[in-house]
Amino acid sequence: MSVTALGAAACGPGGESGVAAAPTAPVDLGAESDVARGSIKLYREHNVVVGRAEDGSLKAFSTVCTHAGCAIDRLEEKNRLVCPCHGSAFDARTGEVLHAPATQPLEQLSVGARDGRIVAGPGA
Repeated sequence: MSVTALGAAACGPGGESGVAAAPTAPVDLGAESDVARGSIKLYREHNVVVGRAEDGSLKAFSTVCTHAGCAIDRLEEKNRLVCPCHGSAFDARTGEVLHAPATQPLEQLSVGARDGRIVAGPGA
C-alpha cells in the first residue's frame, strides 16, 4: 500500500494563512499499538490527531486550524489542541472548538487499522 505524507507549515506573521494541509490520501501513521485505549496521539508531521476510545474504536481529525489554516502543534492536558498562531483550542477527542477565534470544528478524517498499522485520510 502506498501512502502520502504531507509536511506541516504554520501561518506567517500577521495571520496570513499558511500552507498546512490535511492528508489528501491514506497516510500510514504507525503501529496500531501506538494509541492505547483511552489515549490520544498527535502526529505533527501529518497534521493528524488520533484518539482511541475505551471500546477500541479510533477517531481522527485534521490538525489544521479552521480559523487561519495553521498547523496545530500542541496537545495539552485535558486533550486540548492549541493553535500556535492565534490561540484557538480544540477538543482532541471530538474536534469541537474550545476557545476562539476559530468557530468551526476540526475536520474529521477517515481512520482505521490495516495489518496492525493506523491509517488515516481519504480512503482509509
